[in-house]
Amino acid sequence: MAQRPTLATIRERTYKRRDAWWTVWLADPLASRLVWLVAPWRWVTPNRLTFGAFLIGLGSAACFWQQDYRWLLAGAVLYHLSFVLDCVDGKIARLNGTGSLFGTWLDYVFDRLRVLTCAIGLFGGQYARTGEVIYPLLAALVIFVDMFRYLNALQMAKVKLTMKDRLLAAAEAAGAKKPEYIEETDEETPAAPAYPDADPAQAAIDVHGDFRTRFSLFVRIRNFLLRQRIRAHVFSGIEFMMFVFIVGPVIDQIVVTTVVSSVLLLTFEALLVVKLWTTTRTFSRRIRKLESTASRTAPALV
Repeated sequence: MAQRPTLATIRERTYKRRDAWWTVWLADPLASRLVWLVAPWRWVTPNRLTFGAFLIGLGSAACFWQQDYRWLLAGAVLYHLSFVLDCVDGKIARLNGTGSLFGTWLDYVFDRLRVLTCAIGLFGGQYARTGEVIYPLLAALVIFVDMFRYLNALQMAKVKLTMKDRLLAAAEAAGAKKPEYIEETDEETPAAPAYPDADPAQAAIDVHGDFRTRFSLFVRIRNFLLRQRIRAHVFSGIEFMMFVFIVGPVIDQIVVTTVVSSVLLLTFEALLVVKLWTTTRTFSRRIRKLESTASRTAPALV
């Protein structure tokens, strides 16, 4: 058996620099202790933990299907345990260096299947109990919102990567020796000159400056949250799932909680779209300036 790491080591090596507030406050404290417990056992792999989390999620769905309030409470508890164990698999992967690309795929697929089965269990059970058509509609809403936010995140990541690649290539063509692309950091983004207004040899490309200028209050709130290790997207997919499958059943207000959670998630997704739109407009101006500079500095054809 390998040596057991300390909790301090686990926090340092496995905690994300920013995460959902539900994870930071309600999952990480338990997940880190579970990591401490199982880390020395090498047979406890991330993929096995992912599969175990999914099985507990199926147990949660089965409890939800029983309809009675006591079963709803049991389903909510199991759903949270499933989420905590899902956090443990990533921490074990980071701590022991045992992560894999297949494990990333497996985690993603099982997360989506857990949402699907629990939605069927929770809302299907309530429909069987009451016969009210609102429950199948809410199941469809939850599945749609979950699908939308993942597709939105994937496409946003693709757009951001495309902007970065094109700007760096254009900066090099304009004469920058080692252009720096300022990412959205986990801390307050340092001020830096935006090429081509600065010396090309010391250029820094910042497409987020306009957003920070226009939405300074948001940036101040964002930086405060980041200092608490909480990301600014305060109602993300994690909070959405926890409110639908935990808070709603616990307070016995499934319909209201699901509707409010869906509205909140879609609102925050819309804010991300506004932020991306602002960034792409800045990108368009930057790329035009860089391409103009490149065309002026290009050697004339003989």
